[in-house]
This record gives sequence, C-alpha cells and structure tokens, in this order.
Amino acid sequence: LQGSDKPDYGADVIVVSRRMRQVMDLASKIKDVSSTVLLLGESGVGKEVVAQYIRRNSSYRDKPFVAVNCSALSEALLESELFGYVGGSFTGANKAGKKGFFEAAQDGILFLDEIGEISLPLQVKLLRALEDKAVTRVGDYRRIPINVRIISATNKDLRQLVQEKRFREDLYYRLNVINIEMLPLRHRKEDIAEQAVYFLSRLNSEYQQSVAFSKE
Repeated sequence: LQGSDKPDYGADVIVVSRRMRQVMDLASKIKDVSSTVLLLGESGVGKEVVAQYIRRNSSYRDKPFVAVNCSALSEALLESELFGYVGGSFTGANKAGKKGFFEAAQDGILFLDEIGEISLPLQVKLLRALEDKAVTRVGDYRRIPINVRIISATNKDLRQLVQEKRFREDLYYRLNVINIEMLPLRHRKEDIAEQAVYFLSRLNSEYQQSVAFSKE
C-alpha cells in the first residue's frame, strides 16, 4: 500500500486515486493565490480537509483560519457572527459589542461551509462585503476594511439554486472563481484500503493495540 510513487500531501491526507490526486494537485497550484475557492461534494468527502491543506501549505499557514458552518446558525445569528455587532444592537448583545468572523479572519482564510444554506437577504450582504472588501457590523454604519481569502463549500448544486432563484447568480460567480469538485469514497475505491490502514494504525496507537486486517 505504501507505493514509492504515492505523493505525500501530509499525514492526514490519504490519496491514491487519480481523481483525488488531481484535486490535491489543483489545491497545491492555487494555494497562494487570493482568488475565492468553491469546494463541491457530498457531506463527508473532506472539503474542510482540502481547505486546511490549502492553508497549511500556503503563505496563509501562520494566519487565522476561521471555519463557519452556515447551516448550523439561524439567519439572524449568522449575520451577527459573520459581520459582528455593536453594543446594544439587539436584545442579549454584549454591551461592548463583538467583532465578527470576517474581522477574526483578517489577513487569513474564512472557510464558509454549507454556503448554499445562506438566505437571500444575507447573500446580498455577503456579496457586498466581498465586492467592497469591507464589512459593517450589525447596528453600525461604519465600514471596516477586511483582507480575507474566502474558501466556501457546499453539498448542493448551486447552479440549480441559481436557476430556482434561491441563490444569487452574482454571488455564485464571485465565489466560484476556482472550482474544486470532490467525489465520494464510493467513486474512488482505490483510496479505501489506504485509508483503512491509516485509521487502523491511528487507533492501534491510541488504544495500544496491534489489530491487523486480513487480506480478505
């Protein structure tokens, strides 16, 4: 399983199949550019692993990496978390205010997972932030300059959502400058044995065991 021609993408990236090598090679090529990246694929295919790989092997390696699951927060909460808010802007708000994920990721990478779940009104504000390279905190009028690389991911067909008027076309093209599509494991079975050995080795080490797979 440990072929001499197996590329080394790091200890936590297990790749054998030609298709996934293409994915990782593309990630290597674009790691230092500032363009937005859109990662496409079913849940569980490793989109955040690729995002972390881009960060770890780029000039962003020592910069902030902020990951946001857009489907895990309500619209109102996601807006205040992304853009921040000023004190007293809503019930329960911190009196001192709070900076958002954009500000927290300054000079680094903001990873927006499940981007297809963002509502249309919030899409407008996100597009404005990307175009102006500035954000406005909830309850404020001042524009705060940002320098953030955006990597987004989704398991949805955004082009279909655009046709259904559920996702803004201008935002889609803004996010989709570089497109990386990832296949689920069932379509790249060459990776299964290598991943099985890798995870078994980790578990053996963690639990001080010496379990092994039979050839069958």
